[in-house]
Amino acid sequence: MAEAPAQATAPPSSWNLVEEVAAVSGLIADRAAAGRARRQVGEDVVRALKDAGFMRAVLPKRWGGLEATPQEFFAALLKIAEQDMSSAWIAGIIAVHAYQLALMDEQAQSDVYADDPDTLISSSYNPVGGRAEPCDGGFRLSGRWGWSSGSAHCTWVLLGAIVPGDGYRTFLVPRPDYRIEDTWFVYGLQATGSNDIVIDEPVFVPGHRTHRQMDGFNCVHSQDNPMYGIPWAQVFIRVVSTPAIGAARHAVDLFTGNAAASSTDPTKLQGDPDITRRVAEAINDIDEVETVMFRNFDRMMELVNAGEPIPMIDRVRYRYQASIVIDRMGAAVDRLFEVAGGKSVFDGAGIQDIWRDIHIARAHVANNPTPFARNLGGMTLGAENGDFFV
Repeated sequence: MAEAPAQATAPPSSWNLVEEVAAVSGLIADRAAAGRARRQVGEDVVRALKDAGFMRAVLPKRWGGLEATPQEFFAALLKIAEQDMSSAWIAGIIAVHAYQLALMDEQAQSDVYADDPDTLISSSYNPVGGRAEPCDGGFRLSGRWGWSSGSAHCTWVLLGAIVPGDGYRTFLVPRPDYRIEDTWFVYGLQATGSNDIVIDEPVFVPGHRTHRQMDGFNCVHSQDNPMYGIPWAQVFIRVVSTPAIGAARHAVDLFTGNAAASSTDPTKLQGDPDITRRVAEAINDIDEVETVMFRNFDRMMELVNAGEPIPMIDRVRYRYQASIVIDRMGAAVDRLFEVAGGKSVFDGAGIQDIWRDIHIARAHVANNPTPFARNLGGMTLGAENGDFFV
C-alpha cells in the first residue's frame, strides 16, 4: 500500500467548504471579465480556490483531502458559478478528478498527491483522437485530445482511449509527456482555456496509471469511505451541468437588478404580465433542477452508506436528469435575455455573457439529453441498459 506523507493532513473537521468558497466569491466576480479577455481563468482565482479547500474537496483524507460529500461539493460549486460560469466550469472539472483518482490504483494516487494534495489534473475523455497500444508493464499512448478545460493550471492530465481488444480506459499522464496547444477561440466559456492536449510520439503509461471504464461502472474502489461507491459517472456528469444552475441564478439577479436601476419606471415592469411570468418561470426552473440534483445525491449517499447498490434504473434516470439541466437553464436565460433591453446586446453585458456560456456548455456530449432519454425510456419499457457511463 502506498504511504501518505506526514504533511498531507486534511483540514480540520470544522472546515466549512461552502463558507470558505463564498469568502472568495468577490475575487472570482472581480476577475471574470479579465479571464474572459485572456481566455484563461486567472492564477489568482485558482490559488484562492485552492486556499478555500475546493480543489481538495473530494480527495481522500489520507492524501490531505476533505472527503466532502457530493452535496457539499456541488453547493460550493454553485457559489462559484453564481459569480462566473467559466471559473466554476474549470474548478468543478479539475477538482472532481480527485474522485476518479481515489478509484484508481493507490500507486497512481501517490504519484499525484504524495508531494502536494493541491496537485491539479485536467482531462479530455473523448477517445477519438487517442491511440493506446499494450506493452510490457503498461501502454504506449499518443494522439490529440480537445476540450481540456483549465489545462494550463494542471501538471497531470487524464486522457481517454480505446485499448484494442480491451475497451475504453482513462490514462493518467504527467506534464512532461504532453504539450498544450492553444486552440480555444470560442463564443462562450472563453475563460475555461479548454485547449488541446497533444502527444506527438508515443509515451509509456504504466498500468497502475490507467482506469478501466468497467471498473468505474462497477464502482470498484478501495477507500474506507462508502461515498466512493457512488458511480464515478454520476459525480462527473454533474460538474459540466451544475455551473449553468449558478449562472442562471446570476442572470436572474442581473435582470432584476438592471430592472430596478433602469430608466424605465420599475412599477411598469412589475405590472407587465409577460415580464413577471418570465422571471417566475426562470426562478422555478432553477429551483427544480437544483432540487432534483441534491435529491439524487441524497438518495445515492443513503444507499452507499447502508452498503446497498444503486439500482441501475435509478442510475440511468439520474444520468438523464443531469443531461437536461443545460436545456432547462438555457431556456430560462433565453426568456430573460429576450426582454433584457438594448444594452444587453453589447459586448461585456453580463447577461449576454451568461447566455453565451450556457449555450456553449450545451455542446458537451454529456449535456445532450437525446441518447440518455432513449436509454431511460427503453429501460422503463423493459430493454437492457445501453450506457456504461452511468
